[in-house]
Parts: sequence; C-alpha cells; structure tokens
Amino acid sequence: MPDRPSNDPRHRSTGLGDFTPAELAAHGGAALVWAARYLREIEKLPVMPRVAPGDVGRTLSGSPPRDPEPLERILADFESKIVPGITHWNHPAFFAYFAISGTTPGILGELLAATLNVNAMLWRSSPAATELELVVTDWLRQMLGLGDGWTGFLNDTASISTLHALAAAREGRTELEIRERGMAGREDLPALRVYCSAQAHSSVDKAAIALGFGHENVVHIETDARYRMRADRLAEAMATDAERGALPLAVVATVGTTSTTSVDPIDEIAAAARVHDAWLHVDAAYAGAAALLPELRARFTGWERADSIVVNPHKWMMTPVGVSALFVRRPDVLRRAFALVPEYLTTTDPDDAPNLMDYGLQLGRPFRALKLWMVIRAFGVEGLAARIREHVHLARRLADQVEATEDWLLAAPVPFSTVCLRYAPAGVADARLDEWNAAIMERVNASGEAFLSHTRLGGRYVIRVAIGNVRTEWRHVARAWELLRAAASDLRRG
Repeated sequence: MPDRPSNDPRHRSTGLGDFTPAELAAHGGAALVWAARYLREIEKLPVMPRVAPGDVGRTLSGSPPRDPEPLERILADFESKIVPGITHWNHPAFFAYFAISGTTPGILGELLAATLNVNAMLWRSSPAATELELVVTDWLRQMLGLGDGWTGFLNDTASISTLHALAAAREGRTELEIRERGMAGREDLPALRVYCSAQAHSSVDKAAIALGFGHENVVHIETDARYRMRADRLAEAMATDAERGALPLAVVATVGTTSTTSVDPIDEIAAAARVHDAWLHVDAAYAGAAALLPELRARFTGWERADSIVVNPHKWMMTPVGVSALFVRRPDVLRRAFALVPEYLTTTDPDDAPNLMDYGLQLGRPFRALKLWMVIRAFGVEGLAARIREHVHLARRLADQVEATEDWLLAAPVPFSTVCLRYAPAGVADARLDEWNAAIMERVNASGEAFLSHTRLGGRYVIRVAIGNVRTEWRHVARAWELLRAAASDLRRG
C-alpha cells in the first residue's frame, strides 16, 4: 500500500473500542489511493495469477494472532500475499464466464454501505435502505422497458433470485398446502415438474433440489439449431406429464443462456405455460441489461408475460458483485412463501411500512441498493446503454473476424456480447479438435494476457469470449484473438 499512515500516537486506537476516526481516515485514504493505482495499472498484472493450489495458503499464518497487529502490516500483507493470488475480474482482458466491472461509483457505494452497516430487514431497521431499494428497483424496471405491475427486490445472486421465484411458484398453488404440511410422506402430492432449456443455468437444477422437487423432476427441453428452447417440445412434455398425474409447476425461460447467450422464444413458451397455469420465470441475469438499448428490445419480446424475471446489475451494469434484481408480478405470493415474523421482530409500524425480509429467505439484508443507485446516477441511463452498446459492437467485430478466418468457425449466434468460437481445420477428427481447442485456450490463459472460458455445444469443445468489462477496448479483444490464432498455429506445427 502506498502512503503509509503515520505512527503518531494520536492516530492509534486506545481502550476497548474501535480504531479512531483519524485512523480510518489515514488508512482508508491509503486504501483508496491503492485502489486507484490498481485500476490505473491493472493491465500490468496477469489476468490469472501464476499460482498453484495451496500457494496462497502457505504464505498465511495457520493460526490467528494472539495480539493486535498494526493496520499498516495488514494492508502490506494484503498487497504482498493476497493480490498475487487474485484472478483479476476487473481486468479489461477478462473474457471468461461473464465479464463484470467494479466501477468508481460502485466502489464508493460499497464503502459507504459498509460504513453505515445497516440491515434492511425491517422498515424500521433502516427506512432509507428499504425505501431506496424499492425506488432503485423501480428505476431499473423503467430502464428495462417493463410496464407497471412489477415489484423488485435485490438479492445477492441470480441463483437465490431463481430459488425465490420457484418457491413463489410452489406457494402460488395454494391447493398443495406445502407451506403448512410440507412435502415429505405425502401420497396426495403429485410430482412437481420444472421445465427449462437444455442450455439453462445450473441454478435452476440447484433450486429444484433445494426446494425438494427432486432433480429428476427438472425437465430439460431440447433446443433448436440456435440453442433456443423448443416451445413445441415444451408443450408436449407438459401435456404428457399432466396426463401421467404430475403437476407442471413452473417453466424457466432464458434470455441470454450461459453457454451461448441464446434467447428462448418467450412468447411461445408463455403460451405453453399458461395452458397448465404454470409459473413462468425468465432468467435474464446476464442479458437483461441489454434491454436498455432500444435497438435490442425486440429480443425481449414476451418477457412481460412472465410471473418473475431476474436481471443482475452486477453482471453487465457496472455494479460490483452482489446485486441481483428479482421482479415479480405477484409480490403477495412471494411474501406468502417466506413471511414469518417472530415476536422479537414484530413492530408497531404502520401497515404500509414494507419489511423486505418477508420477501425472501435471508433475514440479514445488506444495503445493496446504495451502490446500484450511485452507479445509475453517476453513469446515467444513456451512459450505461452506451457502454453496453460498445460491448455488443466489439463482440460483433470479433465474430466477423472469426467468420473471415480460415480454419476457424463461429460456433453459435452472437445476439449480445459473447462470442463462441472453435478452431476447426478440415480433415481433423472432432476428438482431436477438442484436444486442440482446450490446449489453445490453456495457452492463452497461461500467457496472463487474457482469460477465457469454454463450454460444449453439440458435444464439441467451444471457446467463449465474453465481453463486458467497462475498461475493455478493441485492442484487448484483438490481442486475445491474436493469441488464439498464434496458439493454434503453434499446435498445428507441433
């Protein structure tokens, strides 16, 4: 850390309380100076750390300190022992999974939220945190082009938002009486079936397991040549299950699947779901931010017919990790699924005072809305849209180059900002090509200049380049493409 604070006794904590405000100012100032330098010089660092499992742990003490240690030493150890083991998600050449961004207003929001350290469980436990969450989610609703009739809540991840949505789907069928009677040992309870694309995120499966539906009751529907759920196959599966006595409970459609960012035909899926009164949840965790762009709004056609939607501002809206927005049409059903107020949390607040703890599993609710509010205000809707638009442009530019390059192919459509590509020279067996593509990606990642991830499509190994960091420019994408081609050439010669 630069600019170490003074050891002047006036700046040392005394007694059994916290460190002094002077120490916070001094050390906090040093931490912010370090953060600014880190973001300014991040391109000098390898995107992936050059460490092996256990390397970081071996540099750390195996037992906690008996006596206090100076903050100067702790901050120095952070820089010397922790940072070298960090995979730098804020790096402009981070193209793995879905790229994310920690931006200045979001970082400041995190700092202020940690300083206030409130729990937004009850309205009275933090009126401002509660009301800001309701306001900022309504801002987001408007930004995404969703009409009236939606209520938003902030969770930590899409996995939790999806679990909450499926819990609401279960509670929406009041005749099942699951809240009171549970599911175990009930011969009167039909199998509860959840349907999603074969390309859907694994969080759907995890939520079904956690909620007791059973993994075998998650039905993965076939996709078409563009990796979109086939609505005709969905309708057939739901009809067959109903005839056999199962209950088609919920459908999860995806706008922006994890592997390819494909877009399921929401309108057709909604029609199939309505036949069985099944809850429709739309997973737009990654791609939902693209609804800020009027020219891409058509790709979201039909999502207004859903019962719930998840969009993660921490994925593609320049907000630090930990902000997932769940929108529901029937907040009363979500509340029925989770509301439970023990005596020690009862209040005499007015009836119109909302208690956010009633709308999810978590009682402890950090002040997530603050950083999202600051990000939206600091960038503005148009500023956020312009950055997302640039990422879409960069992806299209890369896709064009892949299509124009001999021996390389575009493995999936590019509706947003993720490019799936594969090295596939003619005359080489698929199994051999899988080995080559895996080796190509590993060579690029080992260079430290870029970080990529992969998937499998049609059983074949495919490299993904996910563009979404606020600092990414064409030169970073072009360098990753250059590294990919160079690694392929080396392998072919070898």
